[in-house]
Amino acid sequence: MDITVLDVSAYVGLAAVGAITLNMFLGMLMAFRYSPHRSWPHHRFNYFRIHNWTGYLALAVSALHPAILLFNKDPRFRILDIVYPVHSPQQPLDNTIGAIALYLLALVVVTSYVRLRLGRHLWKSFHFSIYFAAAALFWHSLFTDPSLKNAPVDWLDGGKLFVESCLLLIAGISLLRVRYARKQAHGSPYR
Repeated sequence: MDITVLDVSAYVGLAAVGAITLNMFLGMLMAFRYSPHRSWPHHRFNYFRIHNWTGYLALAVSALHPAILLFNKDPRFRILDIVYPVHSPQQPLDNTIGAIALYLLALVVVTSYVRLRLGRHLWKSFHFSIYFAAAALFWHSLFTDPSLKNAPVDWLDGGKLFVESCLLLIAGISLLRVRYARKQAHGSPYR
């Protein structure tokens, strides 16, 4: 069984989905003020640092995912097709949405790196764009045909099931996060 350039790009893309999902999960734990010392696993560790490193990892893997396509022979992708995929040789809409996800992720990571200079309020505004990045990422991951043949979506494909699971996890935790924020805003005793 030969592994093609498209297969490698697809696997790296799935790794990016996993890294972004883990990163968002850790970020939402921080929003809930989760304490690994008070709760499971009852140990002190800096999961803020883990959150930062998974963000860097997610950005690196997300950038590597389309870069691998430069080595594909048919269809041939140029650097312009990767950076500005509006006219890419296959699935330009889905690839453009994926590029938007990558650029928004880069914005979040870069502004997080300089968050102290930006100030908390401005940085937080940039940081919340991760939800738009995630929406674009999940769209790209679900609707792009990994073989670039414009085949209909196989919702039961292993890669698609992984993406669907990550989407459900993030959507569920995001809903809990919104409920938590509303309780905090209305003077809940959980403050």
